[in-house]
Amino acid sequence: MDLLTAHRLEVGTEDGLKKCVRDFSGVKEAADQFVVWANGELLEKEDCEMEVEVALPEKRVKKKKIMPGELAEDEPLTAAERDFEVTIHNVIMDTVTQSIHERFAVSAKLCSDFASLDPKNFPEVRDKGLPGSAMQNLSSCLMKFDARSTTGTLQAELASLATQWERLKLSPLEEYKVRTSGENDSPEGTGDEEEPCNIERPELVHVNCSMCKNCAICVYLILAQYNLLTNSYHVIGLAYKFLLTLSTTQVACERSFSTLKFVKNRLRSTIGQEHLEAFMLMATEKNILMSLDTDGVINKVAETSDLLRRQLMF
Repeated sequence: MDLLTAHRLEVGTEDGLKKCVRDFSGVKEAADQFVVWANGELLEKEDCEMEVEVALPEKRVKKKKIMPGELAEDEPLTAAERDFEVTIHNVIMDTVTQSIHERFAVSAKLCSDFASLDPKNFPEVRDKGLPGSAMQNLSSCLMKFDARSTTGTLQAELASLATQWERLKLSPLEEYKVRTSGENDSPEGTGDEEEPCNIERPELVHVNCSMCKNCAICVYLILAQYNLLTNSYHVIGLAYKFLLTLSTTQVACERSFSTLKFVKNRLRSTIGQEHLEAFMLMATEKNILMSLDTDGVINKVAETSDLLRRQLMF
C-alpha cells in the first residue's frame, strides 16, 4: 500500500468535510427527498399504514424557575430544525473532522519517509536526492531499537540502495538470453534451401523472476537473500522491517478481538492474564504453533518440575 497516497486521500477527505461542515441545508434537502421517496414506496404497498414524518417533532420547552438574584440561562432553542442543526448535526461534523485531523495529521511526515522506501520512488531519490528533513521522524521511531539509526545514516544508506537497486534486483537467470522452443535453425549444407518465410520469428526473451521487485517486501527479501542486512544496509533494513510490521488496517486487531471471545468465554472467565496472553498467541499464530516439534514442546514442559520429568520423559 502506498501510505503517502493514502494520507493525501485522507487530507482530501478532511478538506471536503470542512467545506460542508455547516451545510445543513443540503442535508435537509436530501432528507426531504428521501421522505418523499419513502412515503411513495409505502403508499404502493398494500395493508401498510406506516408513514415517514415530514418534519421533526416539536419538543416541549421546560422552563426552570429562577430565584431572585440568580443569573438567567440561555433560552433553549424552540425550533426543532434549528435545535437539531446546533445540537446534533454541527456536533457530529465537528467531532468527525477533529478526530480525523488528530488521528492522521501527526503521521504526515512519517508517511513521506515511508514513501521514500518504496522502490517506485528510487529513481527520484537517485536523481534529485533527499531533502534535509527526510527520515527524521522514521529515525526517532528506530532509535529505541538501534542507536545507529540516525537521520544521516538512514539518508546515506537509502541513497546508496537507490543507486544499486537496478543491479541488486537482477536475478542470475536474467543475464542469459533464452530462445523459444520453436526457434530451431535448419542445418547448413543440406541443399534443401527454401524461400525465406515472411512470418516473423519470435525475438529473444528474458527469463523474469517470479517476484515483482517493485515493492517494499521484495526489497527486504532481496537484501536478506544477499546477506546485506548485517553491515551494508543494516539501518535501512531495520527501517523496512519496521514498515512491514506496521498494521496498515484494523483487520488484524478486529480479528484478535473476535478470537478473544472464543478464548475467554464464560467457562474461562477467571483465566489469568499470563495464560490468556499465551492462549491468544496460540490462537492467532496457529500456523507457527502447528509447525513446532511436539517432542520438543513436551521436553520443554517436562523440564519445569521433577514430577513432570518422571511422567513425560522416559
